[in-house]
Amino acid sequence: MAAASVRIEVVSLFPEMIREALRHGIVGRALQRGLLTVGTEDPRAHTSDVHRTVDDRPYGGGPGMVMKPEPLCAAIRAARGRLPEGARTVALSAQGVVLTQQRVRELGAATGLVLVAGRYEGIDERVLESEVDLELSIGDYVLSGGELPALVLIDALARLLPGALGDERSAQQESFSAGLLDWPHYTRPEDYAGRRVPAVLLGGDHAAIDRWRLKQALGRTWQRRPELLQRLELDAQRAALLQEFMKEAGTDS
Repeated sequence: MAAASVRIEVVSLFPEMIREALRHGIVGRALQRGLLTVGTEDPRAHTSDVHRTVDDRPYGGGPGMVMKPEPLCAAIRAARGRLPEGARTVALSAQGVVLTQQRVRELGAATGLVLVAGRYEGIDERVLESEVDLELSIGDYVLSGGELPALVLIDALARLLPGALGDERSAQQESFSAGLLDWPHYTRPEDYAGRRVPAVLLGGDHAAIDRWRLKQALGRTWQRRPELLQRLELDAQRAALLQEFMKEAGTDS
């Protein structure tokens, strides 16, 4: 469970990109309610030359540019100085460990977070060694910078804050919260283009609905993300529901 509020500072060469994106949806509501505070720090503010230089050519040659250590370290320290003691510094990086819902919960318990959004070919390794506690990736692909991954993490954290969602049960029931994918969802009309809502959802038997939803979550995870099931120890009820789903799908092993 996340703490009652989260304080975040984002170190970015494009702070306006962060500020504009946070105005909307659940994150915007969390900000308005004081459940979440997000500040930004631009490394360019910590340069001393007329060109406000934040990058340079890589030693050893090669394409692209590398973010310089002096302005980036100064920006990280300035951002960290606005947070409580014990705040963690996270760099968004393709080389980082993959972000998971469990890791979101862990980070949500921190007293504060500094999120470092890199650009260009990467960050000088000495910055990572001296200032960063954790490198995080949002997937096995490459983006132009760390701003979008930082926003992904902020969104995931905001959803865990009490009062951010319209119904607190949403955060408990959605995908990955119990290590499984979500079950199928339906709303009105009952019949759309010949496709009907499953009868069990219309009968008002909440125990039967809960059973159906769990079976669908197990089955969907088995079909789409089987590696997630391998990490779980299914109890007898869940194992039986999964076997039932597999049998209905035409595969019982």
